[in-house]
Amino acid sequence: QVQLVESGGGLVQAGGSLRLSCAASGRTVSSVPMAWFRQAPGKEREFVAAIRWSGNTLYADSVRGRFSISKDNAKNTVYLQMFSLQPEDTAVYYCAAGSSRFQPVRNSADFGSWGQGTQVTVAS
Repeated sequence: QVQLVESGGGLVQAGGSLRLSCAASGRTVSSVPMAWFRQAPGKEREFVAAIRWSGNTLYADSVRGRFSISKDNAKNTVYLQMFSLQPEDTAVYYCAAGSSRFQPVRNSADFGSWGQGTQVTVAS
């Protein structure tokens, strides 16, 4: 079982930036897909971005071009750099670890390991 701890959330003005971090233990981020999801109040958890073991990245249409997912295998940490934040980006952001190299990554049901979440609030 992998343990995930997110950090880096906070309050930012519209147009601002934040970088979220997800420190993993128990499994290396280099061996499985890692992803970020988010959940706003009253809404379902939605896919944000994922990075495969190969380094290939995928993004939701709503964040493509503004967010960037990356990983540092030496630190066993995954990052989500967010630029041009908008009020609609306000949500709790969760890090997730997959279990199989070639698994789907856009559905939260495909991930069994989750962090506790970090709140991102974008003020207008």
